[in-house]
Amino acid sequence: MTPQDYKNAVEWLFAQAPNYQRDGSSAYKPGLDNIIKLCTFFGNPQDKIKTIHIGGTNGKGSTSNMLASVLQESDYKTGLYNSPHLVDFTERIKVNGENCDKEFVYDFIQKLKELPSEIQPSFFEFTTIMAFEYFYQQKVDFAIIEVGLGGRLDSTNIITPLVSAITNVQLDHQDLLGDTVEQIAYEKAGIIKENTPIISGDENDVVKNIITNKAEEMNAEVIDATIINSHWESDLKGKYQKKNIQVVLALVEELRKRGLTITDDNIRSGLLNVSKNTNFIGRWFEFSKNPLTICDTGHNKAGLEEVFAQLKEYSQHKHIVLGFVNDKKIDEVLEILPADANYYFVKPAGIRGRNPETYEDLLKKSKIFYKIFQNVQDGYLSAKQNVKDGEMIFIGGSNFVVGDFLEKNLQK
Repeated sequence: MTPQDYKNAVEWLFAQAPNYQRDGSSAYKPGLDNIIKLCTFFGNPQDKIKTIHIGGTNGKGSTSNMLASVLQESDYKTGLYNSPHLVDFTERIKVNGENCDKEFVYDFIQKLKELPSEIQPSFFEFTTIMAFEYFYQQKVDFAIIEVGLGGRLDSTNIITPLVSAITNVQLDHQDLLGDTVEQIAYEKAGIIKENTPIISGDENDVVKNIITNKAEEMNAEVIDATIINSHWESDLKGKYQKKNIQVVLALVEELRKRGLTITDDNIRSGLLNVSKNTNFIGRWFEFSKNPLTICDTGHNKAGLEEVFAQLKEYSQHKHIVLGFVNDKKIDEVLEILPADANYYFVKPAGIRGRNPETYEDLLKKSKIFYKIFQNVQDGYLSAKQNVKDGEMIFIGGSNFVVGDFLEKNLQK
């Protein structure tokens, strides 16, 4: 296999089932019929591995990476399935922090090309079965599976995990999951399995009640992570990580009950070495110190509120590079923007990336100082040119803004 062979194979994968995150079409097909057929075709590898299921609106990526790091520090061979990727497709599927082997991806895509015509998977269903099969072949001790979108009808919901977690429930993807927190909580709670403990990380009583009611229906124990006293620190910065750490600690306690040997030293080392152990980037990621440049993938209103609250703790003048996807409610975002900053609004790559010119009328009303750019790199370079000594740059608003930025600049 040559690098071009791999590139062509991955391009075929995107072309057959376009990534919802990139073009707004069919990466997400609600329902389990397709994934059941797909897993059956490949011999149900998901039933041959021990899994942990992580759902929620925000924080599930950080939580799953922190837990993976703790398990690795405890000498367990750990699979990790996250989405979306920021730079390379293989980031989605990792074992002990190493990206999935490109040779495996290439070979597996050849098998996907031979699927019976009655199986018509979405992009996410393709990647999900790929992850299951890779973890089975790699003989992982445990695989941490992050929900793609929602929960009840998500293709990852085919697994029977040892324990599940819902980090929180916020408004996001309302076009697919519902217009209210209650509706979205119902979808998230769909990952609760019979006789399987569920960790709840949400402080909202409405959400807690929905999770508790579903758990009672499934005879599943509910563990409230929000009451856990945590003194642990992590190398993943951002105050919002303290809530994710509570969920991780609750997960660890449940895994200990199931016979796993995880010491407090394993927890400490795991939380402090997440980036090193899992190669996780994108959440409050310090790209450079001079000028101080931070990027964060928080992209819905609740996530951005956490991000901007964190930014306010920095006294430096800020140059903020932001971009959004087409379904983002821009007016809600503008309400929470820090006032004293220079803004660089950019268009993320892909059909789903929103051109800032389409919401410039709102920018003018907001009375912030801004410029508009047709791609992420031009916005970043302008900010870098304008930043003065003692000032800082922030890049965010979308996974794809951060992904574009890192793809262009991380290796330079």
